[in-house]
Amino acid sequence: MVEENNENWQEIDQAYIRAISMLGDLIAIPSVAAQNRGSREAAEYCKRIIEDLGGEASIFDDLPGNPVVYGFFQAGSAGNSDNTLLFYNHYDVQPEEPLNEWDSPPFALTEKEGKLFARGVGDNKGDIAARLAAIHLLQQQPGGLPCNIKFLIEGEEEIGSPNLAAFVEKYKEAFSADACIWEFGYKDESERLGLVAGLKGLLYFELICKGAEQDLHSLSSGYIDNPVLRLTHALSSIKSIEGEILIEGFHDDAEKPTEQEVWAVKQLPFDEKAIKELYNLKLPLLTERSGKDPREVSAFESLLTVCGIYGGYTGEGAKTLIPGQATAKVEVRLVAGQEPQRVIELLRNHLDQKGFPDIEINVINDRQRGFRSSLSNDFVQLVRSTAEELYPDGVTLTPNHPGCGPMHVLGSILKLPIVSTGIGWSGSKYHAPNENVRIRDFKQGIAHIALLLRRFGEQEFNQ
Repeated sequence: MVEENNENWQEIDQAYIRAISMLGDLIAIPSVAAQNRGSREAAEYCKRIIEDLGGEASIFDDLPGNPVVYGFFQAGSAGNSDNTLLFYNHYDVQPEEPLNEWDSPPFALTEKEGKLFARGVGDNKGDIAARLAAIHLLQQQPGGLPCNIKFLIEGEEEIGSPNLAAFVEKYKEAFSADACIWEFGYKDESERLGLVAGLKGLLYFELICKGAEQDLHSLSSGYIDNPVLRLTHALSSIKSIEGEILIEGFHDDAEKPTEQEVWAVKQLPFDEKAIKELYNLKLPLLTERSGKDPREVSAFESLLTVCGIYGGYTGEGAKTLIPGQATAKVEVRLVAGQEPQRVIELLRNHLDQKGFPDIEINVINDRQRGFRSSLSNDFVQLVRSTAEELYPDGVTLTPNHPGCGPMHVLGSILKLPIVSTGIGWSGSKYHAPNENVRIRDFKQGIAHIALLLRRFGEQEFNQ
């Protein structure tokens, strides 16, 4: 960490002041993509703060979807203009509800007890401000910026980035770079900074079983099938009690982890007892039944989750009926190599072969694929080494985070390595009321990005 008695700490403090000024104005724009609020205003503000720092900026809005912001900073006179680093961020945020659980206004940046509170302060506007503040800090140094820097700031990440691929494909020359720093990062419960080299894709769909045009009296249940029971039988054919996905061919296209990736995952902390206590779990972990390592399952296996199931009567008291219809909402977190559309085909074949041809599949989101960068890549190692210089409590490098995001879009179209790092912590409460970051972590994030940019300008990278 950059300690307070370090001669550079005053520079970090000044950069932080600049960051807070930008962040407060950006937070005040309620850019909630799910509710079509504030996207244009947030995009225009991002463009303006890039230009205020001497960068070039454009808003790409000639395709469907919310505007995408492009930013560019030229390497300084002593910098290396052959190296270009791209930052991926998003200006959209989650809805602020439930409002009654906030201790301060969600769209007003509030400082309290060493923390900053607001919707988007961690996910993801705080990282935008921290990265721009690091750039401003370096601009004040003799020779200026150590490399070229680009920004891609989109406005639909929180709704699955449905239109990002089209923008990146059309403007891939503008966004071309040698490497990319992803949007987020946070410290774990032991204060170790978590770096991430891969994310999973997301497939979300409904399974619908229709039995009749309306609910029926249950006196006919001896001969009329029950859609809720039929749907649960279909679901049980898809995933075993040990958590294994049973769809034939489902795993065929999944990229197998390397020995280096498996070793890295085995170094990650995982405390089964603490997790059970944290969530007050009533059931054993699935991995206790299967005998698998939960760290490997989270990183390298697809995760199929029944997010909800409904049909029939669920109100107070008794109502004797056969539901007319039942629906299950299901998500699959896909690993690198798996195509969402191919998974849907395999699911359809599975349901047909298991005797459920009547069950409909309604696809809600099939645009996100999994991606992971090689841990041996020079850039991945650079991000880790610079983090290790500044974070005394330790650094972890995860080959594949179980979270989802459009990392594959940039990685596959722009052909570059990607690593995620940021300013959050285990109590940041992303997507929840009282979202926050700690000021100390914010300043460390500025320092890390500044150091990373310096080292990035000095090196050559093999991709």
